[in-house]
Amino acid sequence: MAEKTYDVTELFGSDVFNEAVMKARLPKAIFKELMKVMHGNAELTLPIAEVVASTMKDWAVEKGATHYTHWFQPMTGITAEKHDSFISPVGDGTVIMEFSGKELIKGEPDASSFPSGGLRATFEARGYTAWDPTSYAFIKDNTLYIPTAFFSYSGEALDKKTPLLKSMDAVSKQALRILRLFGNTTAKSVVATVGAEQEYFLVDKKTYDKRKDLIFTGRTLFGAAPVKGQELEDHYFGVIKQRVSDYMKDLDKHLWALGVSSKTKHNEVAPAQHECAPIFESANLAADHNQLMMEMMKKVALEHNMVCLLHEKPFAGVNGSGKHDNWALSTDDGQNLLNPGDSPMENAQFLTFLVAIIKAVDEYADLLRLSVATAGNDHRLGANEAPPAIISIFLGEELNDVINALVAGTNVEAKHAQFDIGVTSLPKFPKDTTDRNRTSPFAFTGNKFEFRSVGSSLNISGPNIVLNTIVAEELEQFADELEKADDFKKALKELLVKTIKEHSRVIFNGNGYDAAWVKEATEVRGLPELKSTVDALPHFLDEKNVKVFTKHKVFTEVEMHSRTEILLENYSKTINIEALTTAEMATKEILPAVMAYEKQVCDVLLSKKNAGVAYNLEQSIANKIDSLAESLNSKIAELDSAIVKAQGISDVYEAAKCYHDEVFATMQSLRAVADELETIVGEKYWPFPTYEELLFNV
Repeated sequence: MAEKTYDVTELFGSDVFNEAVMKARLPKAIFKELMKVMHGNAELTLPIAEVVASTMKDWAVEKGATHYTHWFQPMTGITAEKHDSFISPVGDGTVIMEFSGKELIKGEPDASSFPSGGLRATFEARGYTAWDPTSYAFIKDNTLYIPTAFFSYSGEALDKKTPLLKSMDAVSKQALRILRLFGNTTAKSVVATVGAEQEYFLVDKKTYDKRKDLIFTGRTLFGAAPVKGQELEDHYFGVIKQRVSDYMKDLDKHLWALGVSSKTKHNEVAPAQHECAPIFESANLAADHNQLMMEMMKKVALEHNMVCLLHEKPFAGVNGSGKHDNWALSTDDGQNLLNPGDSPMENAQFLTFLVAIIKAVDEYADLLRLSVATAGNDHRLGANEAPPAIISIFLGEELNDVINALVAGTNVEAKHAQFDIGVTSLPKFPKDTTDRNRTSPFAFTGNKFEFRSVGSSLNISGPNIVLNTIVAEELEQFADELEKADDFKKALKELLVKTIKEHSRVIFNGNGYDAAWVKEATEVRGLPELKSTVDALPHFLDEKNVKVFTKHKVFTEVEMHSRTEILLENYSKTINIEALTTAEMATKEILPAVMAYEKQVCDVLLSKKNAGVAYNLEQSIANKIDSLAESLNSKIAELDSAIVKAQGISDVYEAAKCYHDEVFATMQSLRAVADELETIVGEKYWPFPTYEELLFNV
C-alpha cells in the first residue's frame, strides 16, 4: 500500500499563529505595531492585545481549539501549563467563545508548588505568567499554547525564559557597540542564534514496562554489558530500521506542523540511539522548540509502542546522549558575526568577536561547566566519551594559525584547497578550513561554536544564558576600551594581541580523551576540572559570577542564590529516587531471583550427591552465588544506611555532597555485585529484561 503523501510546505507551521497568519488576519495597522513589539522597538499596549487576542482566538477555534494555556518553563526542567476554556456563559443557558487581551497578556498560575529556592514561603502562592510575543503561539491537542515568562509576586524570575530573554538583550546591546566601531550603522539588533541537536534512545514499550529503574529514573540502575555493544561502529549513520523510520516520519510531521524545523535524522553511535537536528533560529525560539521536540519525541514514541529515553546515560558501557548547542551571533539583517569570510586574517570584525569569546570561555569556564551540571550529565562528562569535564576551545588549524600570526605580527594566507580524492569520476570541491574535533567541549565549526557538553534532557536556556552573558561582558570591556581610543586600528590590534596572550591557555586542538590532556590542563595550564555537579554548582555564587549576571541585569543576586539551592536540591532528590529504586529492585527482584536459581543449583547438587556422581561444578557455582548474594545483601544495608544519613542533612550543599560521595558511590558498588550475578544466574530466572533485550529489540 503506497504511503500517503503530503505537501511539507503547506504542513509546516500549519498549527502556529506565525507572522504569515498575523499578516493575513490582523488589521494592517495592528500588524505593524505588533511587529514593532516583536522586534523590541515598542511596548505592547492593551488595545493592541485585545485585537490580537480576538484574532488569535478565532483562528484557534477554527482549527478545533476549545482551550488556551499560558505555557511556561519553571525550574523543574520541563514545561508547565494550566488549561482554561474559551467558553463564557451569556445567561440563557448558552455560551460564547471569548478571549480577552488581558487573558492573553497575563495569567496567574499558583506558584506555591514550583521550585523557588526560598524566594517565597509556601503560603505565598501568587505567580504571574506574561505573554512572550517573540515566540509564536501554537495549537496542540485542541488547546492554544501561549509561550510566557513566569515570575513571582515580588518580580523575581521563577523560570528559564525570563533570564534567557534578558541575556539576549545584553549580548545584543554590547555587540551593537562593537559593530558601530566597525562602521555598521544599519543593524538594529544582534540575535543569539542556536541550533540544538537532540540525541535520544528508543526502546520497546513492553520491555520498558518491566524495568522499574527506567520507569522511575529514566536510566538503567542495573545491567551487565551485552555480548555486542557499539564496538563494531555499525550503528552510527547505519540504515534506519523500518520501525524507527516510521517513528521518525511521524515525528517530523508533528514537529513541522508546530513550526519546528526538524532537518536531520540519523542513527547515533550506540545501539538504539538516534538524533534529530533542527535549523538555526533565535535562542529563545530554539529553547521553546527544543522543549516541544522532547515532548513530541516521547509522545510519538508511545504511539509506536516504544519509549523515548532522554536521560544522558540510560545504559552503562555505551555512549550517552548529549544535545549539541550550536551557538552564533547574527544581525537582524542576516549577517553572521562568526563567519570568518574568505580571509579570517583580514577580517578584523570577526577576529574581535572571536577573541572576545575566547576570553569569555577562559574567564568563565566554571559557569559554562555548571550550566550543564546535572546528576544525569555527570555520567557523560569526564567519562570516555565526548566531551571531557574540562572546558576548552577548539579552533582548528587555520584559525589557530591566524591568532598565532596576530600575536607574532606576521601574516597568514587564506587556505582554499580543493579536495581531490584521486578518482576521475568524483568531483573536486573546496576543502573546509578546519577539521572537526568531537572530543572538544566548545568547538568552532566553520561559522558557529558547538557547545557539546549540554545533556540530552537539559533545557538549553541555561547554557545559552551563560554564553550570552559572558560574551556580553567581554564585548562591553572591548567597547569601553576601543571607544575612547584615538587610533582605533592600533588600539584594536593591541587589544586583540594582549587578550590572546592572556587567554590562549583555553585553546586546545588535540584529543580531549587523552589522560595527558587532563594533567596538562589542570597542572600546567591551570584550567578548572569540575568533575561532578556537586563540585560545579557552588561556583555559581563566586563573586565574579554574581557580578557578571547582576551587572548585565540577567539575574539578581537573590535569584542566583535561589537557583543554586534549587539545582542542589534537584541533584539530591534525583539521587535519592535512584537510590530508593536501587534498594527496592535489589531486595524485591534480584535477591529472590538469585536465591531461586541457587536453590535449583543446590537441588541438582543434592541429586548428584545422592546418586554418587561428582558435583564439583554445582558446588563451585553455588558457592560463588552464595558469596555474591551475601555481598549484595550487605551492600543493600549499606545503601539504606547512606540514604537515611543523607535524608537527615538539612544544609542543601552538605546533603548533595553526601548523596554524591556516599549514596551514589554505594549504589555503584552494589550495582557491580548485581551485574556480576546477572552473568551467572540462568536467563529465565533474571527478573527483568537485560541490555540485549533493551538495546536490540526495536
